[in-house]
Amino acid sequence: MNQRGGKKEREGVVTSDRMKKTVVVSIERRIMHPKYKKFLKRWSKVKAHDEKDECRVGDRVLIVECRPISREKHWRVRRTLVRAVATDKEGSAASHSSPVL
Repeated sequence: MNQRGGKKEREGVVTSDRMKKTVVVSIERRIMHPKYKKFLKRWSKVKAHDEKDECRVGDRVLIVECRPISREKHWRVRRTLVRAVATDKEGSAASHSSPVL
């Protein structure tokens, strides 16, 4: 069976994982300014379906385009490329704990 077209794949960073089976992924792209020829960074945020609910904030993931799953979800998480370092609520690494005096 032939595929109709190639599916778009993008790499991005998970910025939110508060929804069930859904993550918000921030995708960065670089464009060249037409006049000044300097590279500019542009970001877009998309919602992606995470079936196993494994992705956490800070993970670098590979997402692939798919049929519309809901009103705003048109992407699926294919795999996690780099896991984020686990942190506690204060934002410091979980392995660094200092005793309170």
